[in-house]
Amino acid sequence: MYQYEAVAKVMEDNGGYATLKHLYEHAPHVEGSEWGTKTPNASIRRIVQRRDEFFKLKPGLWALEAHREDLPDHLTTEDVDDDQQAEYNHSYFQGLLAEVGNMRVADTWIPAQDKNQKFLDRTLGDVRTFDEIPEFSYERMVRRARTVDVVWFNDR
Repeated sequence: MYQYEAVAKVMEDNGGYATLKHLYEHAPHVEGSEWGTKTPNASIRRIVQRRDEFFKLKPGLWALEAHREDLPDHLTTEDVDDDQQAEYNHSYFQGLLAEVGNMRVADTWIPAQDKNQKFLDRTLGDVRTFDEIPEFSYERMVRRARTVDVVWFNDR
Protein backbone atom coordinates (compact mmCIF):
# COMPACT_ATOMS: atom_id res chain seq x y z
CA MET A 1 0.00 0.00 0.00
CA TYR A 2 1.33 3.41 -0.96
CA GLN A 3 1.60 6.19 1.63
CA TYR A 4 -1.13 8.28 0.00
CA GLU A 5 -3.45 5.26 0.17
CA ALA A 6 -2.78 4.97 3.92
CA VAL A 7 -3.66 8.67 4.35
CA ALA A 8 -6.86 8.17 2.32
CA LYS A 9 -7.80 5.10 4.38
CA VAL A 10 -7.44 7.02 7.64
CA MET A 11 -9.67 9.79 6.28
CA GLU A 12 -12.16 7.24 4.94
CA ASP A 13 -12.35 5.56 8.35
CA ASN A 14 -12.91 8.99 9.94
CA GLY A 15 -15.87 9.97 7.76
CA GLY A 16 -13.91 11.42 4.85
CA TYR A 17 -11.89 14.06 6.73
CA ALA A 18 -9.19 14.33 9.40
CA THR A 19 -6.99 16.81 11.19
CA LEU A 20 -3.26 16.61 10.59
CA LYS A 21 -2.85 15.37 14.17
CA HIS A 22 -5.19 12.48 13.47
CA LEU A 23 -3.31 11.66 10.27
CA TYR A 24 0.06 11.86 12.05
CA GLU A 25 -1.13 9.39 14.69
CA HIS A 26 -2.81 6.85 12.41
CA ALA A 27 -1.52 6.91 8.82
CA PRO A 28 1.98 5.49 9.53
CA HIS A 29 0.33 2.56 11.34
CA VAL A 30 -2.10 1.47 8.62
CA GLU A 31 -1.60 -2.22 8.01
CA GLY A 32 0.27 -2.90 4.79
CA SER A 33 1.73 0.59 4.41
CA GLU A 34 5.47 1.27 4.33
CA TRP A 35 6.79 4.45 5.97
CA GLY A 36 10.55 4.11 5.68
CA THR A 37 11.08 7.82 6.25
CA LYS A 38 12.43 9.60 9.31
CA THR A 39 9.88 12.38 8.75
CA PRO A 40 6.46 10.77 8.26
CA ASN A 41 4.64 13.96 9.33
CA ALA A 42 6.31 15.92 6.54
CA SER A 43 5.37 13.17 4.08
CA ILE A 44 1.74 13.34 5.20
CA ARG A 45 1.67 17.13 4.76
CA ARG A 46 3.19 16.78 1.30
CA ILE A 47 0.64 14.12 0.33
CA VAL A 48 -2.45 16.13 1.33
CA GLN A 49 -1.10 19.35 -0.20
CA ARG A 50 -0.05 17.94 -3.58
CA ARG A 51 -2.42 15.09 -4.44
CA ASP A 52 -5.74 15.79 -6.15
CA GLU A 53 -7.59 13.23 -3.96
CA PHE A 54 -7.42 15.64 -1.00
CA PHE A 55 -8.59 19.18 -0.36
CA LYS A 56 -8.19 21.63 2.49
CA LEU A 57 -11.30 22.44 4.54
CA LYS A 58 -9.64 24.73 7.09
CA PRO A 59 -6.13 25.15 8.43
CA GLY A 60 -5.07 21.76 9.77
CA LEU A 61 -8.19 20.00 8.44
CA TRP A 62 -8.18 18.00 5.21
CA ALA A 63 -10.79 15.91 3.41
CA LEU A 64 -11.15 13.43 0.59
CA GLU A 65 -12.40 14.88 -2.68
CA ALA A 66 -14.69 11.85 -3.05
CA HIS A 67 -16.48 12.91 0.17
CA ARG A 68 -16.85 16.61 -0.64
CA GLU A 69 -20.66 16.36 -0.91
CA ASP A 70 -21.06 14.01 2.08
CA LEU A 71 -19.19 15.98 4.76
CA PRO A 72 -21.04 16.92 7.95
CA ASP A 73 -22.79 20.30 7.85
CA HIS A 74 -20.66 21.80 10.62
CA LEU A 75 -17.54 21.42 8.44
CA THR A 76 -18.94 23.30 5.48
CA THR A 77 -19.84 26.91 6.12
CA GLU A 78 -21.69 28.16 3.06
CA ASP A 79 -25.09 28.42 4.82
CA VAL A 80 -23.87 29.86 8.12
CA ASP A 81 -24.24 33.50 9.16
CA ASP A 82 -21.20 35.59 10.13
CA ASP A 83 -21.79 35.36 13.91
CA GLN A 84 -22.08 31.57 13.84
CA GLN A 85 -19.00 31.36 11.61
CA ALA A 86 -16.94 33.55 13.97
CA GLU A 87 -18.00 31.43 16.96
CA TYR A 88 -17.18 28.19 15.16
CA ASN A 89 -13.82 29.49 13.95
CA HIS A 90 -12.90 30.50 17.50
CA SER A 91 -13.73 27.09 18.99
CA TYR A 92 -12.12 25.31 16.03
CA PHE A 93 -8.80 27.08 16.58
CA GLN A 94 -9.04 26.50 20.35
CA GLY A 95 -9.40 22.80 19.61
CA LEU A 96 -6.46 22.82 17.20
CA LEU A 97 -4.25 24.53 19.77
CA ALA A 98 -5.26 21.99 22.40
CA GLU A 99 -4.56 19.11 20.00
CA VAL A 100 -1.10 20.49 19.21
CA GLY A 101 -0.41 20.78 22.95
CA ASN A 102 -1.58 17.22 23.52
CA MET A 103 0.59 16.04 20.63
CA ARG A 104 3.59 17.73 22.24
CA VAL A 105 2.88 15.79 25.44
CA ALA A 106 1.71 18.83 27.34
CA ASP A 107 -1.39 18.87 29.51
CA THR A 108 -3.99 21.27 28.16
CA TRP A 109 -6.66 23.38 29.77
CA ILE A 110 -9.62 25.17 28.17
CA PRO A 111 -11.93 27.38 30.25
CA ALA A 112 -15.14 25.82 31.60
CA GLN A 113 -17.32 28.26 29.66
CA ASP A 114 -15.88 26.88 26.40
CA LYS A 115 -15.89 23.16 27.22
CA ASN A 116 -19.24 22.49 25.49
CA GLN A 117 -18.31 24.31 22.27
CA LYS A 118 -18.04 22.09 19.21
CA PHE A 119 -14.69 21.03 17.79
CA LEU A 120 -15.26 18.87 14.72
CA ASP A 121 -17.19 15.80 15.94
CA ARG A 122 -16.71 16.35 19.70
CA THR A 123 -16.53 19.14 22.26
CA LEU A 124 -13.57 21.16 23.50
CA GLY A 125 -14.04 19.47 26.89
CA ASP A 126 -13.16 16.17 25.22
CA VAL A 127 -9.92 17.62 23.79
CA ARG A 128 -8.51 19.18 26.96
CA THR A 129 -6.65 17.01 29.48
CA PHE A 130 -7.30 19.12 32.63
CA ASP A 131 -10.81 19.81 33.92
CA GLU A 132 -9.47 22.36 36.41
CA ILE A 133 -6.52 24.67 35.97
CA PRO A 134 -3.65 23.68 38.28
CA GLU A 135 -2.52 26.10 40.99
CA PHE A 136 0.82 26.61 39.26
CA SER A 137 1.71 30.08 40.59
CA TYR A 138 0.49 32.95 42.70
CA GLU A 139 -3.29 33.27 43.01
CA ARG A 140 -3.49 36.40 40.86
CA MET A 141 -1.44 34.71 38.09
CA VAL A 142 -3.68 31.63 38.13
CA ARG A 143 -6.78 33.87 38.10
CA ARG A 144 -5.39 35.70 35.07
CA ALA A 145 -4.51 32.41 33.33
CA ARG A 146 -8.16 31.32 33.67
CA THR A 147 -9.06 33.97 31.08
CA VAL A 148 -6.80 32.46 28.39
CA ASP A 149 -8.47 30.32 25.70
CA VAL A 150 -5.93 27.46 25.76
CA VAL A 151 -3.09 26.83 28.20
CA TRP A 152 -0.40 24.18 27.86
CA PHE A 153 1.36 22.77 30.94
CA ASN A 154 4.57 20.79 30.96
CA ASP A 155 5.99 18.73 33.83
CA ARG A 156 7.73 21.72 35.35
